[in-house]
Amino acid sequence: MVIKDRYIRNILLHVLIGMLIYFNESLAKLYFFSIIIYFFFKILRAPNQDKTLEILKACTYVLGAEVLLRMTKGSLLYEGSKYLVILFAIMGLFHKGFKLKATSYVLYLLLLIPGIYVSMYLLDVSYNIRKAVAFNLSGPVCLGISALFCMGITVSKKQLEAIINYGIYPLISTVIYIVFYTPDISEVVSTTGSNFAASGGYGPNQVATVLGLGAFFATVKFFNYSKISTLRYVNLALILLFSFRAMTTFSRGGVLTAIIMILCFVFFEYKSMNKRTRSQMFISLFLFLSVIAATWVYSSIQTSGLIEKRYANQNAMGEEKADITTGRVYIFMKEVEEFLESPFLGVGVGRVKDLRFQETGIHAASHNEMSRILAEHGLLGIMAFTILLLVPLFFRLGDKSNTLFFSFYFFWFLTINHSAMRIAAPAFIYGLCLLNIRYEKTPVYRKSIES
Repeated sequence: MVIKDRYIRNILLHVLIGMLIYFNESLAKLYFFSIIIYFFFKILRAPNQDKTLEILKACTYVLGAEVLLRMTKGSLLYEGSKYLVILFAIMGLFHKGFKLKATSYVLYLLLLIPGIYVSMYLLDVSYNIRKAVAFNLSGPVCLGISALFCMGITVSKKQLEAIINYGIYPLISTVIYIVFYTPDISEVVSTTGSNFAASGGYGPNQVATVLGLGAFFATVKFFNYSKISTLRYVNLALILLFSFRAMTTFSRGGVLTAIIMILCFVFFEYKSMNKRTRSQMFISLFLFLSVIAATWVYSSIQTSGLIEKRYANQNAMGEEKADITTGRVYIFMKEVEEFLESPFLGVGVGRVKDLRFQETGIHAASHNEMSRILAEHGLLGIMAFTILLLVPLFFRLGDKSNTLFFSFYFFWFLTINHSAMRIAAPAFIYGLCLLNIRYEKTPVYRKSIES
């Protein structure tokens, strides 16, 4: 049977990619180079009017593939995906330039520079300064360049679908790899702590973050872009798969962030509809909630009820844990102390981790980008973060066309508060909240699944 729908064909292709990489991890490097070659050719060969869209798709694809490439050591550099997003976004800036209203992000990037010089003078000589700067600034720089590129871009609702699709495809490969890595969740779950075995052997926090993002993308597809029943069933299945695997990492941050994103999306979609389409939405919402409920019940069965204890902040014995943040508040407070000791220029890029090691003997990286930028950049860091926090909100006051704005904005804000900027996703998703959406006609809510 010939599968005519490109979306389903690409899903099947990425299922195959995930399987092949699991059985032969050396193929991950081939996958990495294929991404680079494919998108460079796509961008260079695209007509001028299409280059911006191709770059948006390329960046979204890279952020979706990042965790899979890291867990399989497919990328040549640990921060390779962030560098790729930066490179593609710079190509976009050369193509289209940037709007004057994006100048705030130039100032944001400039405010990060003094912290580099401080670290060069003060960072422990035994510590690799280049790696410290790359690890701590690749994310913020990726965000700044992405925002410069995305600010003022207008895409149609159909083009937005294409961007979302290119985020879903590599995340399907990621979740398929994880399924093969741990086919039976019940065999690897015995505590309520974050579970590396259920996360493809990689960091549960980052895995849950991208799988939660996958569940959100699939939700948008289900409500807005499923023209026929087959596609709606496919997207419901993806929601179930992404949600189940995100939950069973036992890392709560990514899951709770996805829930907030979906709530924002549903709320603003509902506000944009007329009475007839609102009544139709309730049917689809019922189907969606049924799938989520079934996913939670199945997760509870597979984990013998431990998932419920995890979200109730209990250990396997049902006893409440003392610290719901698993040490994050302690690190946050220590970074605030560092800021108070060096309030003007901060302690320098990467140095807060070095100071923590000197005091405790533990190399614990920050989980919170707000406290990190505060400690390492001082008052300049406060100014930089204020730009990130407020510019999108002022942008929103002038253009309310992007119904995904708050979903993207909260993904960035919540993710940097539980996982800092370890991955490219919060950086480029922040950029996507600055897009303008053009509707060719009044949005019409799609017909629900027919019985």
